[in-house]
Amino acid sequence: MQKKAVIALVGLLAAVLSACGGTAGGSATGGSTVTVYTVDGLEDWYTQRFDEFKAQTGITVQVVTAGSGEVASRVEKEKSNPQADILVTLPPFIQRVADEGLLSPVTIAGAEKVPAGERDPQGRYTAMIDNYLSFIDNPKQAVPAPKTWDDLLDGRFKGKLQYSTPGQAGDGTAVLIQLQHVFGKQGALDYLAKLQANNVGPSSSTGKLQPKVAKGELLVANGDLQMNLAEIDKSGGFEVFFPADATGKRSTFALPYYAGEVTGAPHADNAKKLLDFLFSPEVQAKAADAYGLPARADVTATGPKADKFKAALQGVDVWQPDWSQVLNDLDGDLAAYKKATGQ
Repeated sequence: MQKKAVIALVGLLAAVLSACGGTAGGSATGGSTVTVYTVDGLEDWYTQRFDEFKAQTGITVQVVTAGSGEVASRVEKEKSNPQADILVTLPPFIQRVADEGLLSPVTIAGAEKVPAGERDPQGRYTAMIDNYLSFIDNPKQAVPAPKTWDDLLDGRFKGKLQYSTPGQAGDGTAVLIQLQHVFGKQGALDYLAKLQANNVGPSSSTGKLQPKVAKGELLVANGDLQMNLAEIDKSGGFEVFFPADATGKRSTFALPYYAGEVTGAPHADNAKKLLDFLFSPEVQAKAADAYGLPARADVTATGPKADKFKAALQGVDVWQPDWSQVLNDLDGDLAAYKKATGQ
């Protein structure tokens, strides 16, 4: 047990001392640093923005990247000795951490411009970049391309389909929520039990599924629109789709990147400066650089990347989950999911 703890501690320290892309940065305990625990998907965007932030302030940003549930769990485990200054993750994990008292109310310059439905009334977290649940397929090998939820049950996808694990990954949890919306709670469990015949198995990171689909190791995987479009732009190999229900209706919901300051943040002043920077009009306008949309309602993303993002959602019904209810039901829903799928 002690050996495992030491290994875990060494691994965490190594991660904290690594900047985006694995480049070593300054001391994580120095006065001119700030540490961000973040879900994956924005690595390239972070590199550019954090370089700009350092040029303006002299503050080095240290980044720890993992799945949505994993970064949230790290903050929870470090409650008595916080290592992170800022947490960026997806719902419902950001709400869970906030409800546990692990995010501090903070007044972020410009956050009042984010629609009320995308920010905590207490100021503990705020949507930073808008994003949506999506799926991807390999167009060269998944022929004909899947279009519906029923298509994903076809035997040709056996061992060639994978989705990130609900409860561990934000996008994976979103799959469960989306299926509950389409089929109802019991119907979602029944569907996932059938889908298990094709599923490769658990995955804590959605981002790791993209290259597998591009290479043809997988034919179908879940994802999110921002991350998927950014990877298509970089290396291609797959396409985005939104599975339709029995009536032909395609639907999805928003999965914003939420940001908040960790309670007891070791560099709280620097954290506030970074949050103000990330929510400034200039930086929000650059959300399109990452194939995202600015969370601030008074900032409009323009250019080819923003156009592609908006075009991908054409004809797709966007609905809004009740995140309070999702969080309230989450433990029971995850237990039922594990029982239904045997995972």
